[in-house]
Order: sequence, then C-alpha cells, then structure tokens
Amino acid sequence: MKELQILPDETIINKIYIIRDKKVMIDRDLAELYGVDTRVLNQTVKRNLKRFPDDFMFQLTDEEFRNLRSQIVTSSWGGSRFRPMVFTEQGVAMLSSVLNSERAISVYIQVIRVFTRMRAMIESHKEILKKLEMLEKKDIELDEKVSLIFEYLKELEQSKQEETGFKQRKRIGLKTNYYGF
Repeated sequence: MKELQILPDETIINKIYIIRDKKVMIDRDLAELYGVDTRVLNQTVKRNLKRFPDDFMFQLTDEEFRNLRSQIVTSSWGGSRFRPMVFTEQGVAMLSSVLNSERAISVYIQVIRVFTRMRAMIESHKEILKKLEMLEKKDIELDEKVSLIFEYLKELEQSKQEETGFKQRKRIGLKTNYYGF
C-alpha cells in the first residue's frame, strides 16, 4: 500500500505545543489535519472517553488557553465557547484509531514520525548542550589560570621596578674609586 503524504512536516511541527511540559496538539488543529470538524472530533472522543486517560488528553485551563492564544499571532480562534482539548503523542495515536479513516491513519503516521524526529533532535541538542557546558567549564578554568599568570607577571614587573629603583638610588657613604684605589 502506497503511503499518501498529506501535509509538509513543517505544518505538523507548527501545530505542536509544549503545555505542562508535554508536547501536545490542539483538538482544532488535529480536526483540521484529519479533515473533520472540531465538534465531530470532540464528540468522537466523548463517546470513547475510556480510551483517553489524562496522560493522553486533557482540557486547557483558562490561563493556559489565554497563553496559547497570545502565542498564536493570527486571530483565527473565532468565538470558541469551550476551552480546547489537547492530545499528547499517545492521545493522537488513540484518536486516529477511533476516527479510523484512511486520512486519519495517514496523518497519524506523519504525526508520529514528526514526534519521533523531534525527540531525536532534542536528544542531540542535549548532547550538544553537555559539550558546550564542558567547554564553558574548561574556559572558566583557563580564565582562572590566565588571571593567575597575569597576577604573577604583575608581581614580577613590580619586583623588577623595585630592583631597578634600588640600583638607581643615590648612594651615600664611602665611595670607591675616588682616589684611584
């Protein structure tokens, strides 16, 4: 069976948000991807509520909804009377199984691939951040060593100036070679 590419991955990536430290997708965006009305999607979820525990799906609080709307520049939310439902990666999988259409299956496959790539990118970023942190620590140690070297050089310069000053001072007392002795 040939797989149908419905949307560019960037479209899906732009519909993934981090809420409550979880990567989630909003019911409205999923409905658009699946080609159904948001109302139909939410009715299907309500009919299958046992399949959607809290770690698969949850409803946004008023504050989360306000924050989300402020992040989305375009005002395409309209006059929604209800706070949206959001779905985690597992919730998206369950949603595609209850919608059970060819489009739902194809979109689900794309979404899961995007989530997987995002997870891999985050892991690689963690490695890069660890390496940068190590370099920063080495840089701090090097800065401390360089500062110590400059401190020693200043002390050396100061002692040389004191020595030069000591040699150039006006001498008093018995002078040699005055009478040719």
